[in-house]
Amino acid sequence: MQIGVPREIKNLEFRVGLSPSSVRALTEQGHQVMVETNAGVGAGFSNTDYHAAGAAIVTAAEAWQQAMVVKVKEPLPKEYDYLQTEKLLFTYLHLAASRELTEALMRSGVSAIAYETVEKNNRRPLLTPMSMIAGRLSVQFGARFLEKQQGGSGVLLGGIPGVSPGHVVVLGGGIVGTEATKMAVGLGARVTLVDINLDRLNQLEELFGARVQLLYSNSANIETAVSQADLLIGAVLVPGQRPPTLVPRSLVEKMPNGAVIIDVAVDQGGCIETIRPTSHSEPVYIEAGVLHYGVANMPGAVPRTATEALNNSTLPYVLKLANMGLKALDKDNALAEGLNVLNYQLMHPAVKATFPDLV
Repeated sequence: MQIGVPREIKNLEFRVGLSPSSVRALTEQGHQVMVETNAGVGAGFSNTDYHAAGAAIVTAAEAWQQAMVVKVKEPLPKEYDYLQTEKLLFTYLHLAASRELTEALMRSGVSAIAYETVEKNNRRPLLTPMSMIAGRLSVQFGARFLEKQQGGSGVLLGGIPGVSPGHVVVLGGGIVGTEATKMAVGLGARVTLVDINLDRLNQLEELFGARVQLLYSNSANIETAVSQADLLIGAVLVPGQRPPTLVPRSLVEKMPNGAVIIDVAVDQGGCIETIRPTSHSEPVYIEAGVLHYGVANMPGAVPRTATEALNNSTLPYVLKLANMGLKALDKDNALAEGLNVLNYQLMHPAVKATFPDLV
């Protein structure tokens, strides 16, 4: 199969769909890989690295012309014209957050498989590595924007002897929330984690013990915790759908002045009413006296680590698609779960539920 790897054009997105080692694995099996010029430079991979791995270095248009296109982030409006019938697109899509993109994919006739909805044994293996990175970065970025020079309250999350540590509140105990909690605990912050799954709370107690306050998710507990938070991290995932709004504007207004909100779920719409997407070049804005960080591609800040971690998970599926095309979906149920658009129609149940009028 001929496989294209375009350069990502999202603001300061330096990850790349295939690393040189993944290209080598594909070319060793007889596939042709076309990599856009400088697609991997931001992640530390040169054109020479790709050429040595067996790839051809091409223009953006040529990369998009191939039978399968492997990306990291969803196509942007400037790329919609590249979407064509009988083309296979394999990337993160997060369609619940964008009706415009959903309609563009349906109009194009492209077959679109989303990393985030590939599901195996009730787990999402292609979402996991980026969720881990985003969870860890959420605390790293939160600590940074709490600095006074960044507009924050000037609170040191870990505190020092004689001074109370900062209070980190994490909404959601999945992979993002767990990784964020690990980082916050490691810094010495006071941490509260809220989740609706009692079994998961029991598992987290075994992991963190008394170092983390674990609360069942209801409006009263959320209000009490959030109103005292120096750093609030939204880590709620409803696969293929927009997450519920757990924190209304009225509650944001009760947070300390200079507190920071980081909603990792912003790429699906966010779980905090006042959040909106931002970019790495302009990551924060202030609303109700609180700094809001809404960068939807957080792992793009560490593109080398993120690209290698993503490829470790995606390569087996890329190889299956390259070897068998869409027939791979008949042999791999996990990959079949990732199918979002086929033959001008929505295929994934969660996306259908989000846009019932498009079904």
